[in-house]
Amino acid sequence: MKPNISVLFVCLGNICRSPMAEAVMRKLVAEQGLEDRITVDSAGTGDWHIGREPHEGTRGVLDAHGISYAGMKARQVIPQDAVDFQYIVCMDRKNLKDAREIMGQTAEDGASGQVFTFMELIPGRGVADVPDPYYEGNFDYVYELVDEGCSALLDQIKADMGWAKVLV
Repeated sequence: MKPNISVLFVCLGNICRSPMAEAVMRKLVAEQGLEDRITVDSAGTGDWHIGREPHEGTRGVLDAHGISYAGMKARQVIPQDAVDFQYIVCMDRKNLKDAREIMGQTAEDGASGQVFTFMELIPGRGVADVPDPYYEGNFDYVYELVDEGCSALLDQIKADMGWAKVLV
């Protein structure tokens, strides 16, 4: 069965936050047996790290939690992403703005995705943006936010699709 839901996580360079979210979400999707229904990817609004693997801090946190990031390489957001992804989740407000500018797509162009910030998934945390651990070094805290937010996103997708009773 071809996946019918696609999720794209977006951050600045696509080596810290968004690949962490991609890896965590893939794990959650696999645990619920939804790999044939949901695909997950990540991208950056900047082009500095294209082709690179996730940052060593991200890899370290994912390794500590037994989460695979095999094969993941940084890429940049492209206009077609607005058409190809139903859920475009930006790690902060600046990347939300930049991703919208890069994609520049509208419904008339075939874009159908919801574009929103990651922290909208967990509003009770009281922060607007997922901090960038590239600068702050707080990979464990970012993982905590990502883990909680990805669980909330998967619940939202299941509810949106009427999959509430799918393999829990």
